[in-house]
Amino acid sequence: MSKIIMGCMSWGAWGKKQSIKEQADLIQFCVENGNTTFDHADLYGDYTTEAEFGNAFLDSGIQREEIQLISKCGIQNPGQTRSNNLKYYNYSKDYIIWSVEESLRNLKTAYLDTFLLHRPSPLMQPDEIAEAVTVLQKSGKIKAFGVSNFTPSQVALIQSKIPVSANQIEFSLTQCEVMYNGTLDYLFEKEIHPMAWSPLGTVFKVEDKQTIRIKAVVQKLSNKYQLSEAALLLAFILKHPAKVSPVIGTTNKARILNANKAVKTPLELEDWFELLAASQGHRVP
Repeated sequence: MSKIIMGCMSWGAWGKKQSIKEQADLIQFCVENGNTTFDHADLYGDYTTEAEFGNAFLDSGIQREEIQLISKCGIQNPGQTRSNNLKYYNYSKDYIIWSVEESLRNLKTAYLDTFLLHRPSPLMQPDEIAEAVTVLQKSGKIKAFGVSNFTPSQVALIQSKIPVSANQIEFSLTQCEVMYNGTLDYLFEKEIHPMAWSPLGTVFKVEDKQTIRIKAVVQKLSNKYQLSEAALLLAFILKHPAKVSPVIGTTNKARILNANKAVKTPLELEDWFELLAASQGHRVP
């Protein structure tokens, strides 16, 4: 996978509402600049974004082996495309297999590089999940299997029946709990790949005491490292030894290029801890 993963949730109906031509152009741009991994979920855009991306991928002229596709299933959302009465989770064997096959059809591909369970369900049956994943792997429809938003104990539960290769978690300078609640420790120990969604956190969305402190340090360090403020926040995540891959949601080409600079710009130790102290509001204990 590319170190910076392109999150596609906002490409369609839930965000920029890009045309097929615009998406095809963006796919080409991303691949040309080394951002070859695209993150999806079946429900994005009220279950419409995968199909739009699939059509754009065909138009892009990019070969399938040049990119990596991630998708997720399990969340049943009410909306115009499904007759669900409320939001719930479904991890039955038949539903998992059906969902992956739908994603393949929509994305215009024969396989997913990584397939994730979107969120943990209190009713998930590890044996049934393992049966579905085994069928999908043996048929070549998925290469790797993982989870998203799972705690260490929930990962261990699934891992007791089937290998887990990734966990996509919320991680940012304003949402650091995964560094302290055992989540990243467990993934590091078990060599499970962490991906970080919302890697910029609330720094540019909310103005409160925490973000004001963070912005003051970020502004100073962005000048030192010649990085954009957003890229500096990504550099904070990239320094973690668990080898976290940020999932960025921007469709802005300049921001994508700036994000890529974070991969080649490791933060000095004291600077990393200065950012952490700004987030926490006190010196490291």
